[in-house]
Amino acid sequence: MAGNAIKVDVTSGSPERFGYEWNHYDELNADYEEQFRRWTRPLSVDDWRDRTFLDVGCGMGRNSLWPMRYGAREGLSIDVDARSLAAARRTLADWPASRVEERSAYEIGEVDRFDIAFSIGVIHHLEHPALALAQMARATRPGGRVLIWVYGRENNGWIVHLLSPMRRLLFSWLPIGLVHHLSLYPTALLWLALRIGMGRIEYFRLIRKFSFRHVRSIVFDQMLPKIANYWTRAEVEALMRDAGLEAIELHWINEMSWTAIGRKPAVAHAQGAA
Repeated sequence: MAGNAIKVDVTSGSPERFGYEWNHYDELNADYEEQFRRWTRPLSVDDWRDRTFLDVGCGMGRNSLWPMRYGAREGLSIDVDARSLAAARRTLADWPASRVEERSAYEIGEVDRFDIAFSIGVIHHLEHPALALAQMARATRPGGRVLIWVYGRENNGWIVHLLSPMRRLLFSWLPIGLVHHLSLYPTALLWLALRIGMGRIEYFRLIRKFSFRHVRSIVFDQMLPKIANYWTRAEVEALMRDAGLEAIELHWINEMSWTAIGRKPAVAHAQGAA
């Protein structure tokens, strides 16, 4: 019912902790484009050309940069932490058609506007992911596309059962500077394991090519949030369907995560107005 709006706390998604991360890891490198292309696998470079897009939870803005380079006409990148927004503005400084604004995923404030709305690695950190996805769908024009990339539960049992409890009960409550320091030690172990050939799935083959600093940023990113959901294929598909999207496709990314894309029905947003 319209009068029973969900009360949301934007801080539950750890924006201040991610702001710390993006203030420290705001550089660009070629690996980021390869990651973006994998996370948005259903879309080709041409799919961005002359399109408008919305980037929900933009962080340091790197995932908004590639669409602009591919010829997007206009972009809106939103986040809620001042440090994330400052980093995104630095990243996108050369692209006047790409705006960076402080807005919550729960209150995007746009209707039937964007050709593509996407969120990379954010929805699974939110207390109310369905509400955020509904806002993304609302902001997309009829016939436009909504894309999310989220953690998969498949092949991540070791994280769900071992690392997630440590993150939830310990790391998510420690001072963020201390968590960043502590991230050095598991990064060193992972780096060594990668060097001697650990990991047969595609994700480990991918990050084996990354610099130590990049791998550390990934480890730190796993340690810092208060909420981190790992969803099955069926759960991701249901999330998209419940947002009112159609022609839903799911793509298995790096054998550890899901990209889901769907279309907003090609009808006017306001139904029953007459």
